[in-house]
Amino acid sequence: MVPILFHPAYEASLPEGHRFPMRKFGRLAEILTERGLVPDGFTRPVPASPELLALAHDRAYVDAVLSQTLSPEVERTIGFRCDEGVVARSRASSGGTLAAARLALRHGLAGSAAGGSHHARRDGGRGFCVFNDVAIAALALKREGVVQRAMIVDCDVHQGDGTADCLSGEPDLFTLSIHAENNYPNPKVPGDLDIGLPDGLDDAGYLAVLEARLPSLIAAFSPDLVFYNAGVDPHRDDRLGRLELTDEGLLARDRFVIAQAKSRGIPLVTVIGGGYDTDIDALAARHALVFEAMAAWG
Repeated sequence: MVPILFHPAYEASLPEGHRFPMRKFGRLAEILTERGLVPDGFTRPVPASPELLALAHDRAYVDAVLSQTLSPEVERTIGFRCDEGVVARSRASSGGTLAAARLALRHGLAGSAAGGSHHARRDGGRGFCVFNDVAIAALALKREGVVQRAMIVDCDVHQGDGTADCLSGEPDLFTLSIHAENNYPNPKVPGDLDIGLPDGLDDAGYLAVLEARLPSLIAAFSPDLVFYNAGVDPHRDDRLGRLELTDEGLLARDRFVIAQAKSRGIPLVTVIGGGYDTDIDALAARHALVFEAMAAWG
């Protein structure tokens, strides 16, 4: 089976009524267990160290997060009060993405039941993202010489501004973002390739774009590893999305992205990215789709 990373700290406590659906992480783990996708249990990651986090972020920001001394203004920009639970979650998620990437390099596929915090920039967090786990993992593997080239395929409905910022000046770490053009963030930070989609795009339209662009990009760049942000906020029922994908469309997207890597013998690691719905069961089930798509290859 495909290795899946989970840590109890992935789900932190938030104030009652907070609009970020934190419960989805624990519920996703339950669904993956119920569906038999982790017969040997989850792999638990080691939380990221300050030194690891500082690969992608200014050390002063990292220290302020870890000491819980961020200013109220920065916390408002992030969308969380960065208390002990949120700090632990952010460290565990970053460690989880790196651990999943190492397992993907070993086994061909792996995923973390968290991650995809792609709005966190070098100077600080934004948009419910404290640390940019994918940028941290990509930089760590590049610095170690474990990979020479990596590609981030970001299919969250929001543009990956933070990843583009953290990996600017890294030509061997390619950032591709496929997102709703009129959605957050504004202004955007340009990545290596940004594909902005019109509001209301449906399954067929989305897959047509993906099929027209992704195969040639992966073939031309020839990465040693693909990071796949499988955000489910392109779904038609998502509270913060502007696209019209169905569950079937998300699954077809996931299968296509995974196949582009696997058919070329390129390891792929998945993070779950964004998804916003008051129906936690439905939301977590959407996030489970990518793990089902990976299991078909495992």
